[in-house]
This record gives sequence, C-alpha cells and structure tokens, in this order.
Amino acid sequence: MAQLRALVIFYQLILLTFNGVVSSPVDFNKHRPPMIIPLHLSTPNISSHREAFSGDYKRRQLQNSVLPNARMRLYDDLLSNGYYTTRLFIGTPPQEFALIVDTGSTVTYVPCSTCEHCGKHQDPRFQPESSSTYKPIKCNPSCNCDGKGKQCTYERRYAEMSSSSGVLADDVISFGNESELTPKRAVFGCETVETGDLFSQRADGIMGLGRGRLSIVDQLVEKDVISDSFSLCYGGMDVGGGAMVLGRISPPSEMVFTHSDPYRSPYYNIELKELQVAGKRLKLNPKIFDGKHGTVLDSGTTYAYLPEEAFLAFEDAIMKEVKFLKQIHGPDPNYNDLCFSGAGREVSQLSKIFPEVNMVFSNGQKLSLSPENYLFRHTKVNGAYCLGIFQNGKDPTTLLGGILVRNTLVTYDRENDKIGFWKTNCSELWKRLQVPGLPAPAPVVSHNSNRSAGIPPSQAPSGLPPDFFPGELRIGIITFDMLISINDSNRKPNLTEVAEFIAHDLEVNNTQVHMLNFTSKGNNYLVRWGIFPAGSAEYISNTTAMNIILQLKDHRLQFPERFGSYELVEWKIEPQRKPTWWQKHFLAVSVGVVATLLVSLSSIGIWMVWRNRRGALGSYEPVSAVGAAGAEQELQPV
Repeated sequence: MAQLRALVIFYQLILLTFNGVVSSPVDFNKHRPPMIIPLHLSTPNISSHREAFSGDYKRRQLQNSVLPNARMRLYDDLLSNGYYTTRLFIGTPPQEFALIVDTGSTVTYVPCSTCEHCGKHQDPRFQPESSSTYKPIKCNPSCNCDGKGKQCTYERRYAEMSSSSGVLADDVISFGNESELTPKRAVFGCETVETGDLFSQRADGIMGLGRGRLSIVDQLVEKDVISDSFSLCYGGMDVGGGAMVLGRISPPSEMVFTHSDPYRSPYYNIELKELQVAGKRLKLNPKIFDGKHGTVLDSGTTYAYLPEEAFLAFEDAIMKEVKFLKQIHGPDPNYNDLCFSGAGREVSQLSKIFPEVNMVFSNGQKLSLSPENYLFRHTKVNGAYCLGIFQNGKDPTTLLGGILVRNTLVTYDRENDKIGFWKTNCSELWKRLQVPGLPAPAPVVSHNSNRSAGIPPSQAPSGLPPDFFPGELRIGIITFDMLISINDSNRKPNLTEVAEFIAHDLEVNNTQVHMLNFTSKGNNYLVRWGIFPAGSAEYISNTTAMNIILQLKDHRLQFPERFGSYELVEWKIEPQRKPTWWQKHFLAVSVGVVATLLVSLSSIGIWMVWRNRRGALGSYEPVSAVGAAGAEQELQPV
C-alpha cells in the first residue's frame, strides 16, 4: 500500500446500498498519484444523507457501556509499511488475516482461494470451501451480479490505479482471544482480482472502518453488539504497533474532543480552526481549514496535507525555529523533501530541538503535537529528520493521516458526533491505559511462587500436544535461529532494531531478547536469539512460553520488509538451571559484549537497513508535485 495519499472527491458518484451490498463502481481513467486512500463517497444530496443516518440515531439510544468491546492489537509501522494492520479471523474454523485498518474504507476484503490475479501476501488465501459457515450473498435486483447471475459482487478502484474486485459473502468474523466480543456474522469481500499496490503489499487486505453499511463498525452496531464508537492508537516513531478497540471506552479525563459532523462530508472530519508553532499562532483565516470537505482524519493516510496557504505558513514557521540545523536533501533525490540533520537519534530529545505544534479546535480545546507527530526519520542520514506534512496541491481539503496521531489514543465517538484525542504510549497501551473496557496487562510470573503451574490439557493450544509443558517444568530460556536474507549487498541487518521488533511481536520486554550468536555469508545472516525470563524472575511462565512457541511455530513474526526476509531454522526450550557464581558473572559480561556489538553494527549499518519507503511501496510523489489533487478514494457506483 502506498504511503502518500491526496484527496479528490468526484461528486457525480452516487452510493447505492442493499443490505450492505454495493454495486460496482464507475470505471474511469485519470492520472493520479500512486497512493491508496479509499475514502467512501455518498450522494451530495444532504437530505438523503440524513435519511441514511436516521436509523442510527434510534439505535444509539439503545446502546450503553454494558455492550462488549472487540480489543485488538495493531502491528507494523508508518515508515516502513505505510499502514497498520490487525489480525482478523474469518470462517469456521477461523482463517487468520492481516488487514490494514482504514477509517476511509467501507468494505473489508481478503484474497479468495479462487482469485485469478492476487499477489503473495502474509497469509494463505481465504478458502470458502473450508468454512462450514460461509454463505454467498445471492444475486438480487439491487446488487451487481457476477457473470453467472448467482452472487453479488463488489469492486473498488483507487486513485493510484490499484483495484480490488470480487464477490460478497457472509461468514463468522472473530476478533482474537484478547477480545471479549464473541464471533459475529458479517458481510465481507472475497477477492478474485487485485491490481497495483494492493497486489504487491504484504498485508492481506483491508478492514473497513469508515461510514457505510458494509463497514465492520456499522455492521456490528446494526446488530446492537457494540456501541457506536471505536478507538485507534498508533505506536510512536521507530516502534510501531498499537491497539484498536471496536466499541465504547470510558474516555480519560484529559482527552480533548472536537465535534465531527456526519453531514459535513462522508468522512471523519474535525473542526480545526488554528495552528500554533512554538506557541505562536499562524496568521491564517480559520476558514482555510474548512474548504471543500473540511479537515479530514483518515487512519489509512500516512502523512498530513494542508491547503497551500496553510502549508507555506507552517513550513516558514518551522524553518524559523530550527534555522540552526543544517538543511539537507531528502532520502530520495527525486523529491524535494524538507529535511534537517544534526538532531540526534533519540526521539525523546527531539522536543528540545523542534518546536511544539498545537492544533486548536473550534471549541477552544487544543491538541499538542510533539515532533514525532510531524516528522519522519531520514532513512539515509543518521540523526536527520524530514517534515511529514505536505502541501495538498490545489485541493482546499486538509487531510490528516496517521503521523499526526502517533502515540495518541483517537476515539471516534460516532454516537455523540465527536472525536477525542489523548496522548499516551500506544505501543504499551495494554499496560499503560487505565480505562474501563480495555484489556489488562499481560500476566507476569510471580516471584514468590515456588513452582510453575502446568497447562491443563483442555487449554493446550491447537498445534501443540497437551503435555507439551509438563506441570513441573520451569523454562529458563527459549532459543531460535533466524536466517535473514537481504537482496541488497550494500545493506546489513540492524540487529538492535530487529531485537526490538522481535520483542514487540512476541509480546515480551526488550530486555528479555538477546542475540546469542551471529554469523554471515554473503547477503545471508544467521542469528541465534534467546528469550530470557523477565526482570528478576527465574523462569518463563508456561503461558508466556506457550504464546512464544506458537508464534515461532506458525511463523507469525511481523518481520518488517526493510529488514529483508527471514526464515526460522530451529527453535527449542531449555529448562531452568540455577547458575553458578561464575555463570552469573559470565552472563553479565557476555550481555555487555553483545550490547557493544549491537551498537557497533547499528552505527555502521543503520543507514543501509532501511528500505527506501517510496521504492518499497511504489512510486511516491508529493502532492504538491501532482498539481490539483490526486486523491485516493474508494469509488462508489452510479
């Protein structure tokens, strides 16, 4: 999926729905930048738009905080992937998929086993024949039908010329074992053809969170199983990950809200009235943020785009505040990014160098943006950063993507027509976010326990024998060998960052992951990793070990593309052994040596490991270079 997206709305398109079924869209060719921002459209007739929501208001009165939530983890990151994914399960038995969470899309779709032209993605294609609960949506006069006249179809075309088409079906959707929401039936798209970046992306498909009858949110709300609200929380710079909650949460007292008018546009909009840089208000007419579709918030967009006048004022204000930094070229010489060197690699120190930016809403409340909310790290120069806010061509719409809300809990309170923002550490949301309705921190091993409890046979996970973890077994370390292959001979793996991503995906602390051995031959690197007990614990709990082994066994590590490809060669568990005095001191020394080696490798190879974000995800072109607009959107039928 491409990382940059501009916004163009075609008013001649009309939304037709029937029980969540959408007929095929208009097919037209127009030069657009290589981006995907599937924003659904509706008729410009406001009265009909209000009628579409009339049923929602009645339903909202029935909803309350007693309804359960679907609590789900987010994976990937903005810089290397351009999107965040979550794990969704479809069918009986459930088939697992990595889907891009997108508030601008209405349809959720995955590649079908019958797909005639689908790329190689993260997971196997959906197999309808293997699901006992799969039901095709039968052809009817209100939907577009397949060539045989038996099944309803869908089609989505995107601004960068990507497309997705297939059949519509109904099946059981599951949300993972961390969610209290039980599996529900929902309509989704089973792809038969995909093109462009949709074909080449690693993620399996799209999870539509936008406004529309096919949206997962709308379908769950329609069934009265969740409240009309959901929340997203994107991880910070270099970290990634995060969390998503489908349903209502109790907002933190410090959460800042702005009104979101469902009739203003078919998108999730906010009422932005003012920008401040280093405490100084930009001299702009507040109406500049209300042009066309106003200020649109879209989780599927990577960066932010301002109208020309607002962008030039913002750029000038930033330049004045960091004039002591050296201005350099961007990572790709084909594009005129605004980048600065000499800021250092520590994200926590950026606020001492770059100014704070405030977004002021019409109600007077404001959201403070730290540097990681408007900068992205230069991929070739150590300690350099580039502005992640661009000019939106001649389009007067203000488009705010994921970079603006990194480490920010964003609540889309559709029930009360408002959107809330709360600064927090999204990568550690499960442990840090103390609000009702969100999952508690993962259990940790008790330091006072004299023994490790066994896993009852009834709870043994699929794929492992019931007696895999005997009741008396204490696991001291889990080791596995990873073969990393890099296509570019000029690049070397940044093992410090690889270790961080392994810790994130295995849901353990960074301090638990250690490199034990490292050998290389050509572009192949064989690394042995060890997972140690947390903190002062003497062993790894069976529950934690079980989760780690399952992820390794099923190859579930979300390995970023910029690190190359990987293959797990071997893994094993070792029982707890009480170390001698010499072993304890040797371990401390060896960990120090490994840390030194990692730092050395990082300083040498950091600029080589990051794949060019534009080359990896398709050609990139700043919106300003496109001219008037090119926006990614989900085309609707006429």
